[in-house]
Amino acid sequence: MTDPEKTALIENMLLFRKEDFDDLLDRAAERGAERVLAHLGLENGHAARDIRELRGLIEAWRDARRTAWQTAVKVVTTGILAALLVGAAIKLKLVGGGP
Repeated sequence: MTDPEKTALIENMLLFRKEDFDDLLDRAAERGAERVLAHLGLENGHAARDIRELRGLIEAWRDARRTAWQTAVKVVTTGILAALLVGAAIKLKLVGGGP
């Protein structure tokens, strides 16, 4: 960039009012947000609903995973307790025939 171009750029920047600069930044931010939403496939105005649904699905997945672990722990615990009871019954000769 040559000196006259730098000077012209600085002069143009000085002509910007703060409100103009804020408006320019707002428009740039809105365009950027629109591009990101379009890139994600959420530009049709239903983005908020879609994101809420996705969050609901993720929460349901987490609940199902938590419930599956709890069920697995209960099954293992019940199995161990049943084995202990059967073992105790055999040891005490309450079950299992024989003299």
